[in-house]
Formats: sequence, structure tokens, C-alpha cells
Amino acid sequence: MTAGDVPVRRLPIGDTLDLHTFKPSDVVSVVEEYLRAAREAGIAEVRVIHGRGHGVQRAMIHGLLHRLPYVVRAYDAPPERGGWGATVVELAPPPADEPRTS
Repeated sequence: MTAGDVPVRRLPIGDTLDLHTFKPSDVVSVVEEYLRAAREAGIAEVRVIHGRGHGVQRAMIHGLLHRLPYVVRAYDAPPERGGWGATVVELAPPPADEPRTS
């Protein structure tokens, strides 16, 4: 591994993404790629766990979600699913003619 190499972590795609193990600088790109892969896999709803803290990660993620055209709706999770420490994201299904990359 050279100094320019960046390790890549493969995540299983499911209905929950917990961001606690990621560096804050990676969170937006991780969420964007994860949601793209979840949508391609036919997953209609993903819960993104960002934690409560000061709300910085939550704000960054919500900013991203507003820019993604395939996000139908995003809202704070109900209390039993993490409350404002998690965001539920509803995804539009991919068009039938959209090629799958995975």
C-alpha cells in the first residue's frame, strides 16, 4: 500500500446505515453512495443513524438529501427507531430501464 492508497470498506447494503464508525469528513460521500446502492438493490427505505450530538452531521446529511433527486422524503426517525439521532429516508424506485451497476 502506498501513501496515496485509500482503504475501501465494503458494506452490506440493507435498510440501516450507522455512521458512528466513519470519519466525519467521509459521512456525506458514504451516505450518498449507500443510498444509491440501496435504491439499486430495491430498498425503498433506509434509516441513517447519525447520532444526536450537536446536530452537525444531521444537518450535513439533510443538506445532501435535499439535493438527491431520488429521495422522496426524509424525516426524523420515530423515538423507537432513534428519534432525532436518526433520519428515515424514503427512496424512489429506479426506472425500469436504468442499468444496474451492482
